Amino acid sequence: MISFLLSFAIASVVAIVLHGSARRFVRNRLRYVDAVQKALAPWLAGGAVFAVGAVLAGLPFIGLGTALTAGLAVGTGVAAGARDIRQGTSPVVYGP
Repeated sequence: MISFLLSFAIASVVAIVLHGSARRFVRNRLRYVDAVQKALAPWLAGGAVFAVGAVLAGLPFIGLGTALTAGLAVGTGVAAGARDIRQGTSPVVYGP
């Protein structure tokens, strides 16, 4: 029971961090890349993260559920970042 709660907490934190990171990366760094605006981009990014997570599924507290959660978080982050760019809601970034 405790291992389930621990792995659920890890997956939740990973999902929150990865979604925000992917969204910020797309908004700030990939603003002028046309390929990010394609419908396939979130699927490819999420699939790549799931594939890496599936390889790491043998580690303690990391299973296929965590890998799936991470893939979904990155995919939705990329989609949200691309939507921010289309709507013009991306913040102005000062500095490098």
